[in-house]
Amino acid sequence: MSIKAFRGATMLKENNSVEMNDAVIELLNSILKNNEIKRDDLISIIFTATKDLDCSFPAAAAREIGLGDVPLLCSQEIDVKDAPEKVVRILIHANSNLDRKNIQHIYLRGAEVLRQDLAQ
Repeated sequence: MSIKAFRGATMLKENNSVEMNDAVIELLNSILKNNEIKRDDLISIIFTATKDLDCSFPAAAAREIGLGDVPLLCSQEIDVKDAPEKVVRILIHANSNLDRKNIQHIYLRGAEVLRQDLAQ
């Protein structure tokens, strides 16, 4: 077993804490389920959000589903001209037996446009 990185992103329609929470929980659960990641194997989770999302911290959603004992970090995305808005990205580090080629990176709610080469 070794440390692997699992990526994902989601897009929100509105800048509000309910939608943020729902979208982040959906994305976290999808990454964990599709990659068969057990909670005990989680090492850390990094969240980034575009600057137009200021309603709440994405990490709050992780705490809500019981991931409060995992180190969590929230950061702001680099503000790039004409980049998509209302995007939350997640990078999970976890112990896993998966080969890198079998990792499923998850892009939801329109975020597939960000990385069509990785989206499932």
